[in-house]
Amino acid sequence: MAGEALQHSVDLLQVVGLLAAGVVAVPIFRRLGLGSVLGYLAAGLAIGPFGLRLVEDPTAIFAAAQFGVVMFLFIIGLEMEPGRLWSLRKQIFGLGVIQLTSVGLVLTALGIALGFSPAMAFVAGMGFALTSTAIVIQLLEERGELSTGGGQRIVSILLLEDLSIVPLLAILALLAPYGEQGTPQQRLIGIGVALGAVLAIVAVGRWILNPLFRVLANAKAREVMTAAALLVVLGAALVMELGGLSMAMGAFLAGVLLSTSTFRHQLEADVEPFRGLLLGLFFLAVGMSLDLDVVVANAGIIAVLVISYKLGKGVVVWAVARALGADNRQAIERGVLMAQGGEFAFVLYSTAAASGLIDAPHSAIFTAVVIMSMVLTPFTVMALRFLPKPPPSMDGVELADGLSERILVIGFGRFGQIAVQPLLAQGHKVSIIDNDTDMIRVAGRFGRKVYYGDGRRLDVLQAAGAATAEMVLVCIDDKVAATRIVELIKAEFPLAKIMSRAYDRGHAIELIKAGADYQLRETLESAIAFGGEAIRELGASDDEVASALERVREFDSRRFELQVLNGSASGQQLLITNADEQAREQGVAQPDSDEPQDNAAA
Repeated sequence: MAGEALQHSVDLLQVVGLLAAGVVAVPIFRRLGLGSVLGYLAAGLAIGPFGLRLVEDPTAIFAAAQFGVVMFLFIIGLEMEPGRLWSLRKQIFGLGVIQLTSVGLVLTALGIALGFSPAMAFVAGMGFALTSTAIVIQLLEERGELSTGGGQRIVSILLLEDLSIVPLLAILALLAPYGEQGTPQQRLIGIGVALGAVLAIVAVGRWILNPLFRVLANAKAREVMTAAALLVVLGAALVMELGGLSMAMGAFLAGVLLSTSTFRHQLEADVEPFRGLLLGLFFLAVGMSLDLDVVVANAGIIAVLVISYKLGKGVVVWAVARALGADNRQAIERGVLMAQGGEFAFVLYSTAAASGLIDAPHSAIFTAVVIMSMVLTPFTVMALRFLPKPPPSMDGVELADGLSERILVIGFGRFGQIAVQPLLAQGHKVSIIDNDTDMIRVAGRFGRKVYYGDGRRLDVLQAAGAATAEMVLVCIDDKVAATRIVELIKAEFPLAKIMSRAYDRGHAIELIKAGADYQLRETLESAIAFGGEAIRELGASDDEVASALERVREFDSRRFELQVLNGSASGQQLLITNADEQAREQGVAQPDSDEPQDNAAA
């Protein structure tokens, strides 16, 4: 009994250690700007067999953690409706095939040049050619680029690489001796079983899943819906694995089939917590799996392979991207993000070792190379920050020069476009400048002339006519830039009346101090109008609505004046308290959260 209790306590210690490592490391690494992936990898190395030894056998954890990748691809599949997936077919089967084939050929040639046999070089190179879907998508998500055009192209390539594990395993079977991998007839049967698994998932997704979820939804049992969501993901993964295919691709296919379902968002919400936790566990397991004994014993060859494979793959990815129309920056970013091996390389290497194509020591070396490349990826991605931003295309865009209207508008985004409408309706002439060339071209297509210029520069303001303008409207959404522009105009063109958009109450006070004659918090009037419609729906008459809104505006104005007179938005608790007492007497309630946090105020 004591031994059993000790075993349970050891297991619990491992669980606590895993959770603690992630909870401690990830916030620190994100605070340092290194990203959560590197935090998980470092935490895994720290608690693994070559660190604190809280986990002696990372293999079992790695097997469980791969369900994080499975669920990740299920959620991606939910975002990929069949029509959208079909629209990406050229990128998946065109760009993806070209890149994977090119990288595989170059890395195989590198392996042969380093002295490996052709079969071993092929296994090592193709394993490294399979990029880590989990790491790249996580990095794209953190950078906010997952839904961009470049991000979608990378996702398409990753999907093709995940699909390619099937033919690659078939190629390994062909290269292996018949005695170990079966006869050609048995291999054909295996291909038939794989196709049957795909058809089974398609059939279930098309005719069974939606009616099933409808029945479960009518039962109104949330925990059963969650269990059903997990059943779909893991069931599809199991079917594909039994068919000799990738578990992750089974989950992706299930996600695509459910992407048009009315229960799509419910499924995503149910799976998301498990996805995040298991994906973090996957990165922890990768860190724990780095065998430092193998790295130390084979440091020379591993260093050569990591450097040559990462450089070789990165250069090929860059070259393919450039050849197919990407600009230089996009091509470099794609090359840096994808210059690594991936989790499916472990499957390829273990299969190759089992079939006798490579021996166990080389399998360990290749695995270490892939893990090292994954660990280094967040560091190499950091270098992208130092890439110079490409100059904006000036096609169809005119520089501000010699403008002289009475009113100068700086910024023509969603705020500026509305702000100029009353001026134009009254027949006033306005000059408009903005530094977003795409927006300028769009405005031009709708008949509105907008000039290119950065309002933070004195020479641009002079060229835009600020010296003779009676009024300047600062409508940009950048707080720091807006304050800088107001200060500059006040100092250089003091006769111009300055009106500025403010982000929040604190920013509004900054603008008044900088010299703005009038400021408007961007959500103030819309929020007041919103609240007015709410009390109208609750039964207030038009007069009652108007009276309530007037009281709110009056109190807000008085309170703002007190804050400006006191010199800041944060050091006037007594003045706010007195104002709040007056407001309560007038029936105007003010939220407490508006007092200590100006950036939460309207």
